[in-house]
Amino acid sequence: ARRTNLSLSQLGPMLFSATALVSGLNVGPRAGTITMQTKTVTPLPASVKPGVVTGEALWDLLQHAKENKYAIPAVNVVSSCSISSCLEAAAKYGGPMIVQFSRGGGQFIAGKTADNADDAACIAGSVAGALHVRQVAELYGVPVILHTDHCQRSWLPWFDGLMDANEKYFKANGEP
Repeated sequence: ARRTNLSLSQLGPMLFSATALVSGLNVGPRAGTITMQTKTVTPLPASVKPGVVTGEALWDLLQHAKENKYAIPAVNVVSSCSISSCLEAAAKYGGPMIVQFSRGGGQFIAGKTADNADDAACIAGSVAGALHVRQVAELYGVPVILHTDHCQRSWLPWFDGLMDANEKYFKANGEP
């Protein structure tokens, strides 16, 4: 093996360049601006309208994604701000979007000091978030799927509470 003796003045810039390369710093000429297409998918099925998608329209949307080989992004939300951010991104880049609620996110929406006996705050926050999405999603012009995050066995009372709320909503509105 050949050894080269480098002075500290020669080694310094090399270390900086290696560090910049590893950490992702751009120390050379800048690449062009990165942009995304405005619309990232083929036109959606006629049954899929802006707002919360359910029933046959949901099946049509999922089949469309499968046939056109794209994924629908899902984001766990914890506030109306994070909900709005998801909807803004979907509108900007040609949605659809899955807005996803977790047990902890639901509690955060309700307020961390709200009474959470029997998961009451977790349930109320998740339901409030879902109702918020129903009210504003159409304003962004994108189809939205409401979804829950994973649920371990000990959290089933939260999920049961969501199912109860969904049944009440269905009875009053004729859709989940």
